[in-house]
Amino acid sequence: MTEKGRSEYRVDQQPAFVLHTYPWRETSLIVEFFTRDYGRIPLVARGAKRPMSQYRGLLNPFCPLAVSYSGKGEVKNLTRCEWYGTIPMNEKVLMSAFYINELLVRLLPRGEPEPSLFTIYYDTLKKLALEKDYLVPLRYFERDFLKVLGYALPSGPFPAKHYRFVRGDFVANDNTAFEGSGISGTTLESLNTNTLQSGTQEWEARMLMRDLIRYYLEDAPLNTRRILNELNKL
Repeated sequence: MTEKGRSEYRVDQQPAFVLHTYPWRETSLIVEFFTRDYGRIPLVARGAKRPMSQYRGLLNPFCPLAVSYSGKGEVKNLTRCEWYGTIPMNEKVLMSAFYINELLVRLLPRGEPEPSLFTIYYDTLKKLALEKDYLVPLRYFERDFLKVLGYALPSGPFPAKHYRFVRGDFVANDNTAFEGSGISGTTLESLNTNTLQSGTQEWEARMLMRDLIRYYLEDAPLNTRRILNELNKL
């Protein structure tokens, strides 16, 4: 980073991904980037909607980029964007990838460096693109993301048969009346140790993560989940 005064500075060639874009004025965009060293940041891409813009075709999700920017205030100006390939996503996994982006936009505070989460995000996108058992890496991302935010899962041991997340706490219950609800102690252990299995374990972990994320979003709905439900109905 090069200082240009007390309130203006420049960052060059910062690894980044596009999370979301918003229209700004007639020809420009505000782009939410997830950067390696500066976390989530908003940048103005001036003239990005013009046919001959230098950013034409570059400001797409799931493409490794190197961005340069400068300016004052919270929303600075994108000055250069370099493309380093694309992580191909077919429609089977595309909504899951957009879901990850929405989690970052909704829950990750702006301007907080999270280089380890950036690596996890990049690795998760690559695993989604492989399509094989892609739901398991998605559960690991949710777990790791919540941990970065300070909402880590219990570390165990898990002696009870089943656990439920009840508005901010885990409740253990051995009663067989709850069989099939909540998450088993075995699945919690597998989720913590990267040994989660596809099928029943992944489904239990998915329901748990849904409850956790809904709680931390204060019950505000996710757009990607709403869209996916509508597509499933069709």
